[in-house]
Formats: sequence, C-alpha cells, structure tokens
Amino acid sequence: MAVMNSAFDPLYGEAWTRRQVEDALVIGNCHYQLISPSGDDPHDGTPAAGFYLSRHGFEEEELLLFAIDPAWRRRGLGLSLLREFADAARNRGARRLLLEMRRGNPAETLYRRFGFAPIGERPNYYRSRDGQTIDAITFSFDM
Repeated sequence: MAVMNSAFDPLYGEAWTRRQVEDALVIGNCHYQLISPSGDDPHDGTPAAGFYLSRHGFEEEELLLFAIDPAWRRRGLGLSLLREFADAARNRGARRLLLEMRRGNPAETLYRRFGFAPIGERPNYYRSRDGQTIDAITFSFDM
C-alpha cells in the first residue's frame, strides 16, 4: 500500500484502497508480485519498491495495477517486474496480456518498450478529481 500511495498521482484517483486489493486477492484468480530495490523478492523486512496485481482468465491475464515507487524508478525495476509478470502469466496458461491505462500515463513508454501495443480506447472513460475527462487506452501483448 505504501508503494501504491507514493506511485499513483491522487489527481487521477487510480490507487486502490486496501479493501479493494484484499477483495481482489480473495477471488482466487488474482495474483501479485513484489519487487525490492535490488530487483529480488522483498524479504527479511526489506521494503517493496514495486508490485503488480493481475487477474487471470482463460488464456489471458490482465494487469490491474502496476507501480514502482518514484524513489526507485529509472533503474530497470519496471521492466524486470513486467518480465516476471509475463513469465508468471505464461506459466498460468496465458497467451495474451492486457492492460488499460489513462491517456497520458507516463508508464506508457515502459509498456510500449516491453512490447504492448494499443488495441482500443474508451473515450472520456476516466474522470480526474478536478473534473477533467480522460480517454482510456487498452493495450495487448501476445506471447
């Protein structure tokens, strides 16, 4: 939760509450992974530098949340965590990865560098806290 609260701009209301995360994990088809500042799994009290939360469906896995703490960005952790996500999803039987993000999200550069490509958009899907409407873009990565 600390990573999410530092990584997501409150203007856009993208961070989930603890309850939303807990509810997703109880469902059984949702998965998460943490990454430490050194790129390993956090252990022995090492704080997390990032995480993902995903939902698996038949031959697809959707990236629901992805965050790297701003203090640890631009060190390769995001790309490493995306690779871990893709490998884990493949091991669960996914043949395609999906994600949706607001237009203008700076993470788009990372997703495109990994190989995600836009496949659709939802006009005016998001509303920021100041009332601005923002399109959602759906991305896909075929494995």
